[in-house]
Amino acid sequence: MSRIENGRHKATIRQENEEVILRAAEELFAEFGLKGATTDKIAKRANMPKANVHYYFSTKQNLYKRLIEDVCDQWLEAAMVFDREDEPAKALRGYIEAKMDQARNRPFGSKVWASEILGGAKFTRDYISTQVKDWLESREKVINRWIEEGKIDPIDPMTLMFMIWATSQHFADFQAQIDILNNDQPLSDDQFQRTKETVVQIILKGIGC
Repeated sequence: MSRIENGRHKATIRQENEEVILRAAEELFAEFGLKGATTDKIAKRANMPKANVHYYFSTKQNLYKRLIEDVCDQWLEAAMVFDREDEPAKALRGYIEAKMDQARNRPFGSKVWASEILGGAKFTRDYISTQVKDWLESREKVINRWIEEGKIDPIDPMTLMFMIWATSQHFADFQAQIDILNNDQPLSDDQFQRTKETVVQIILKGIGC
C-alpha cells in the first residue's frame, strides 16, 4: 500500500469510528443529558474501549459540541432548496418536508439540540451567533425578495422560519406525546405523509402562497 493509499485508509477508519461514537453519544445525550451520559456509557454503546473515544474526542464536552453542530449543519443543508428553487411554494415545501423527515429520522439529535437551547445554549452560543445567524439572514433575504415580487404576503421572515423549526422539530422533541395520543403507536408512514402535507398546506396558505 502506498503512502497516499495508507493515508486515505487511515482517514476512512477515523471517519467511520468518529461516526460510530457520534451516533452512540447522540442517543445517550438525548436520554441522559450531558452530565448523565458518561464517557464509559458512550464507549459501551459504541462497542469500543473508552481510550478510543478519548483518542477521537479529547473531552466529553468536545464530543457534545461536535454532535450538536453536526445536527444543526444537517438542518441548514435542508434549506439549500432555497438556492435551487425560485418559486416560494416549491422552496418552502421542499424545506418543510426535509426538516420534518430529518426530525423523524434523527429524533435523538433534535432532542439533544432542544436540551442545549433550553439550557441556555452554553456550548453553541458562538456557533449560533455566527454560522446560524449568517445562514438565517441569507434565507430572510430570499423571503423578503419574494415579498417584494408579490409572490407571498408581507410577513416577518424570521418568524416564518421559527414557525417551521418549531413545527418540524415537534415531531421529534414531543414524539412520546404524539405516540400516546395516537393510541400508543408511532405515526405510520401514511399518517406522517398526511401530516407533512397538512403542515405544508397550512404554512403556504398562511403566507398567501
